[in-house]
Amino acid sequence: MANRYWCGECSFKTPWLEESEGLRRQIEHYARKHPGTPPGGHVETRKRGPGTSHACLQLAAIALVLLTIVAACRR
Repeated sequence: MANRYWCGECSFKTPWLEESEGLRRQIEHYARKHPGTPPGGHVETRKRGPGTSHACLQLAAIALVLLTIVAACRR
């Protein structure tokens, strides 16, 4: 699961990162750009990468269709 942390004070946002790395970068941003202000903003969560969850299912479906066609042609 990847997270992107948004600053509550400006337009800064981290890239999609694991939770600990994203939080560390947000804290570093606040220390550099907004000293004395506690980290705020919001966290955006992406549960899976683009196209990764359905790729195996699509590949299996294509393989099944191809096997069905090959079996039908051999009769």
